[in-house]
Amino acid sequence: MIIPKDAKQIEVKKATVPFFEKDNILYFDTSETAIPQPMINALAGLELLENYSKLVMINHKIPLGLFPKIEIFFDYEVEEFENFVKVTFSKKKDILINLTNINSNCQG
Repeated sequence: MIIPKDAKQIEVKKATVPFFEKDNILYFDTSETAIPQPMINALAGLELLENYSKLVMINHKIPLGLFPKIEIFFDYEVEEFENFVKVTFSKKKDILINLTNINSNCQG
């Protein structure tokens, strides 16, 4: 899988799935969760990107509802695999992250 076997599990406020850290990169897997869990967990992880270089999300499909909500603050790359997608987020340079008013509801 995408999450390194030797990654250390960490506690993330508001998260509903486990998060892991290795080499200054955060990882989480919402590939087996339903809406709105992917959005909730992505926002929880994105809030931490001031302290980490990247956030890697494993999901069952591309989170199209998330991108317009966060693209002012973050860059992202999508890789599609047979049974899941990998989205890698990174913070845009010289941008102050403020996700407090972002709605975690997802329309699919």
